[in-house]
Amino acid sequence: MSTTSAFSSVGIGVECAMCKAVPALRLFLPKVHAASPAVSLNRSEQLVFDYWQESPDERRFWQDKVRASAAEAADDFEAARRLDGELWAYFVERSAVLPRFRESSPNDGIAGGRTSMKNLAELTLRLWTEPRKKPSKAASRDEESQPQGEFRFS
Repeated sequence: MSTTSAFSSVGIGVECAMCKAVPALRLFLPKVHAASPAVSLNRSEQLVFDYWQESPDERRFWQDKVRASAAEAADDFEAARRLDGELWAYFVERSAVLPRFRESSPNDGIAGGRTSMKNLAELTLRLWTEPRKKPSKAASRDEESQPQGEFRFS
């Protein structure tokens, strides 16, 4: 059974990190993924994602770029913010050379001004990177109990 059908409602035909990490779960993942919230991409984001599905070299390049951004960023929010800008620049660049990007709706894409690529950035981070470990509760309590500085009374 393929896990790609679990994402067909949003046009995603790639295997998630969880599927790769635990191959035995592939039998159960369609049910698990169907219960998870759907991803909503705007037209520009969907156009980029569909293009990556048809262009393996472009997809590999962006997988590496997303993984590098996630490794450099302090958290996923920062990585998504960085990728948002890079994805928009990529959309603009592709619009100069590919007719389907250029012909996107007048209210989307370059003609409509800057379009957010945040949902696509967050989606690629979820699909192409391993989840970050959450800090343990004991570590956060230790940080809170440490004195923040000395107080001197004169």
